[in-house]
Amino acid sequence: MSASGGNKAILAAFAANMGIAITKLIAWAVSGSASMLAESVHSLADSGNQLLLLLGGRKSRRKADQEHPFGYGRERYVYAFVVSIILFSVGGVFSIYEGIDKLQHPHELTMAWLPITVLLIAIGLESFSLRTAMRESNLLRNGQSWVKFVRHAKAPELPVVLLEDVAALIGLVFALLGVGLTVITGNSVWDAIGTLAIGTLLVAVAIILGIETKSLLVGEGANDEDVVAIEKAVMAGPETKRIIHMKTLYLGPDELLVAAKLAFDSNSRFADVAHSIDEVEARIRAAVPAARTIYIEPDVWIDPSLASPPTDTIFIKGRE
Repeated sequence: MSASGGNKAILAAFAANMGIAITKLIAWAVSGSASMLAESVHSLADSGNQLLLLLGGRKSRRKADQEHPFGYGRERYVYAFVVSIILFSVGGVFSIYEGIDKLQHPHELTMAWLPITVLLIAIGLESFSLRTAMRESNLLRNGQSWVKFVRHAKAPELPVVLLEDVAALIGLVFALLGVGLTVITGNSVWDAIGTLAIGTLLVAVAIILGIETKSLLVGEGANDEDVVAIEKAVMAGPETKRIIHMKTLYLGPDELLVAAKLAFDSNSRFADVAHSIDEVEARIRAAVPAARTIYIEPDVWIDPSLASPPTDTIFIKGRE
């Protein structure tokens, strides 16, 4: 993911959420709507989310040092995990608590036109934020479905912003329904139910994001397309006979580690092998630019089916 694209989506979401949060808080203070208060907390939490994502991106750009020889690229995963678990959960749990409280101690909704107006404005602003995130994501999706993009993206910022905006829009619809039904029926229970629905939605999104970012934190390898591209790059030249084995690991959203044991001609000179490794590394980086860290171990391949057993080996009933 390009840093500029991710930052553009994050800044658009931050601006929208801060504006929405302020207007929602004013509407809640005037009308007393529980859904409005829950949505205010949701927007404030989302604004904090965007600040954390920006902070994670900044910290990830620190240079490698002795303590972290592979750099700080995974800082972005850490902050995305904090966003998905803590802030979403805090917003969700608070909304559920507020909804239960309103069910037990209902309050009359006053000046209903104000929260309805604010919610309609908020839907427009959130739609703008979601449109920006979708436009930036389309540059990287490469024909993937939205579900696959969120699940397999190595850069966490755009999937987090996408899910935030989708959850925000659905939450606004819940709040609008809660306030609207309260106005129509005169029963504030609907406002409380809308608040509970918002809280449940936030917790569900927190779980989804937590699962996806946890996988990135544990360590993910290259996708199938990149693995095939790397293998083709290795075998594209005459240097190596075969790939004995290969492993990949994302050190950060933009840096892929490739470690491979390759079979070379047993009669090759050391200088020739070193030159061949340089050629293979250059082809890998050209095929998959994210493969910045490459370790290649030269070896001699011996076909197990052709290798004869040692002369002092004794076989008894099929076992050595």
